[in-house]
Amino acid sequence: MTSQDHHSDTLDVEPPIAAPRPAHPFEGRINTVTTTDPWLWLAAGWKDLSRAPAYSITMGVIFAGAGLVVTAGLYYMGVPYLIWPMAAGFILIAPIFCTGFYGISRRLEQGEKPVWKDVFMTWRIHTGSVLSAGLALVFFMLIWVRLAALIYAINFPHSSLSVRDIAVETLFTTNGLVFLSVGVAIGGVLAVFAFLVSAVSLQAIVDGKATFVPAVILSILSVFRNFLPMLIWAAIIVLFTVAGFAFSYIGLAITLPLIGHASWHAYRAIIRNPEEAA
Repeated sequence: MTSQDHHSDTLDVEPPIAAPRPAHPFEGRINTVTTTDPWLWLAAGWKDLSRAPAYSITMGVIFAGAGLVVTAGLYYMGVPYLIWPMAAGFILIAPIFCTGFYGISRRLEQGEKPVWKDVFMTWRIHTGSVLSAGLALVFFMLIWVRLAALIYAINFPHSSLSVRDIAVETLFTTNGLVFLSVGVAIGGVLAVFAFLVSAVSLQAIVDGKATFVPAVILSILSVFRNFLPMLIWAAIIVLFTVAGFAFSYIGLAITLPLIGHASWHAYRAIIRNPEEAA
């Protein structure tokens, strides 16, 4: 074989084609869901609530009672203007209170009977990651409450209003409408960030499938990949939480467990286990 023939044979060999890299390291772990799926999660959450009502409702009653105590405390401390921001802020930190519901749903899907440990001690399975997620959500709530107090002071600098007066001033005065508009805008932005961080992160942590930082990344990417279904899911969460507050917090004894259990099924629908994504 001449050197020319050897050179020709070499040129005929095509280099191997590299396999395409995933867009991000967690791409294989995130499923695509539809806009009807949030209602299926809600139905599955109701089924879990019906299968373990004593555990779920007991926990819901505890949180509803805690809300009433906080509200009464703010009223008697002379800062009733913080009642509404604190109630809205609860939506930001609610996922951290739902770890017990995740533990119950996880136990039920494994065909086992829940125990009280699932209700109150689930967070201890992965304490560091759960506390990290909780601190992140509390950070969002503290920012919201401080900003709400500042906005109130700017719009009502010389007023000491009762709860009823705050409602009237907010809805029927110029300063009140400014207060409401700015508050809703700022609260909405913080709620978006909190939802991105917590949509499926705490569920993944409780399930032992991710630590804090990977769980948060999974949560953020899951929301972006399923933007419209997750937007509907976020609206459902807000609607049911507000409905719980509307009945003097008592409704939270039902709506909070329902959303907690349903959020577990949202996680199951969206996130694959690492071995399934390989």
